[in-house]
Amino acid sequence: MSSPTPAPRATGKRKTRAPAASAETTAATAVATPAPAPAARLKRGTTAIDLRIYRAVVNAVMSHRLPPGTHLGEADFCELYQVSRTTVRKALQRLAHDHIIELRPNRGAVIASPTPEEARDIFAARRAVEREIVPLVIRNATPASLQQIRAALEAEDQARRTGDRASWIRLGGEFHLLLAELAGNQVLLRFMSELVSRCSLIIALYESPGAPMCENDEHQDLMSLIEQRKVAEATALIDHHLLEIEGRLRLGEPERKINLAEALSGF
Repeated sequence: MSSPTPAPRATGKRKTRAPAASAETTAATAVATPAPAPAARLKRGTTAIDLRIYRAVVNAVMSHRLPPGTHLGEADFCELYQVSRTTVRKALQRLAHDHIIELRPNRGAVIASPTPEEARDIFAARRAVEREIVPLVIRNATPASLQQIRAALEAEDQARRTGDRASWIRLGGEFHLLLAELAGNQVLLRFMSELVSRCSLIIALYESPGAPMCENDEHQDLMSLIEQRKVAEATALIDHHLLEIEGRLRLGEPERKINLAEALSGF
């Protein structure tokens, strides 16, 4: 990165310097897929490369390319991103804080593996949060926000029609994060950011291998109810939708050897 051009010497009236692009903006252009909401705000001390590593892991988790139990070697990240171990550890600490990974003694970082009991608790919490989010989305709905939802649904449908399972799974989670953003409550958005990522881990761990890609009718139906401002019906549908997802899960941890470079490719 080149050094900034020195500011011109003042000649009476002080000129206002345009704000520099934030680290988040810089990182966003480096990530090939839309960034999930957990990275919506930079924490103090976070750099663009920290954020890029964080987003890459979260996106790979949401796409089920990094299943629970996968070991994340610091040396692999150093080689992939050409950064120091200090930088990698900062990203891993943030991922651990958000319960995406676990930092285990003598084993290092691994993708978190929720137990069946944790899975039930996480889905129950998510249903409670989304029951609050949907009425807020309807209350705050504008032509622009409705268009954002339609665009998200179109992206999901495109991934399904082309058989891009990884993108379809990720976009399904991002649809729910978009609703949380449009609700306009930053606390609920932070809760959802963690819950969606943890639900992705649970689905990766407990979903039946080779489960077919289903139609996206419930997201489309929810969109129709939001447009019609039917609060009770939309809230009941989101609850049913999440119960259906949880009901399809089965116990059993897959044994898969994961190539970290391959899983993070494209992020």
